[in-house]
Amino acid sequence: MHTESPIGIFDSGIGGLTVVKAVQAALPSEQIIYFGDTARVPYGTKSQVTIRKYASEDTAILMRYQPKLIIVACNTVSALALDVVEKSCSNIPVIGVLKAGAELAVQVTRNNRIGVIGTQATVSSNAYARAINHLDSEIEVLSQACPLFVPFAEEGFIDHPATKLIADEYLAELRSQGIDTLVLGCTHYPILRRVIAETLGPNIRIIDSAEAVALRTRDLLSESGKLNTSRKTPAPHLLVSDLPQKFSMLYQLFMGSELPDVELVEV
Repeated sequence: MHTESPIGIFDSGIGGLTVVKAVQAALPSEQIIYFGDTARVPYGTKSQVTIRKYASEDTAILMRYQPKLIIVACNTVSALALDVVEKSCSNIPVIGVLKAGAELAVQVTRNNRIGVIGTQATVSSNAYARAINHLDSEIEVLSQACPLFVPFAEEGFIDHPATKLIADEYLAELRSQGIDTLVLGCTHYPILRRVIAETLGPNIRIIDSAEAVALRTRDLLSESGKLNTSRKTPAPHLLVSDLPQKFSMLYQLFMGSELPDVELVEV
C-alpha cells in the first residue's frame, strides 16, 4: 500500500454512490474503486447468514485492487457483517457508515430523541440504537424500517407521487414522536432526501452518514501518512455485478457528472 493506492467502497447497489460523492468532495485526489452488487440488491431483506456471505465476496472483489482502505457503504453490512470485512482485509483499515452516522447524530441532537430509518435487517439488528446509546445512554432512539425506499431509489423515483405517499406512511410515527434528528440508516436514502425532508418538515435535522464517513476517511489517511496529495482528480473505477447500462443511467442522474467506464464482474 502507498499514497496512490485506491480507496475501495462497496454497497448493495447504487446507494453507495452517495458515499463516493462525499469522498470525492473531501478527497478529490484519491482514486476510488466502487463495487455495486446490483445482481443481489437489496441486502436488507436477506438473512444474516446471506449478508455475511455477500460481505465476504464483495470485499474479495475490492481486494484485487490492493486498496489502502475499505469503506463499507452498506448499512446492513455495517450492522451485521463488519467483522467479516475486517477479517477479509487483514491489516487494511475498514470504515463502516453506521458508526460514523451514529456519532454525528449524537453530536447534533438537542432534545435527545433520535429517529433512525433503514432496511428491515438494519432496524431488526438494533445496531444504531446500541451505537448511539453506547455514546450517550440518555438518548431515546426510535427506529422505522423503510424497505420500499431502496427499490424507489434504484428506479430513480426521486419525485414520484408513490415515493411521497410511502414516505408519509413510513415517517408519520417518527414525526409524531417528537424527534429532532433523523439518521438515514441506508446509503440509498440520501437519494430520496428531498422527499424525506419535505415529509418531516424543517425542524428535524437529517444525518447523512456519507459526509461523516468522508471526514473520517480523510483523518485516517492523514494520520497514517497515506493521503494522496497529487493534483490529479481521477474518475472512479466502477464495478457492478449486473445491469451496467441501468447503473450508468442512474450514475449520471445522481452524480451529475460524466460517466466513467462501468465494468461488469461476476460474484
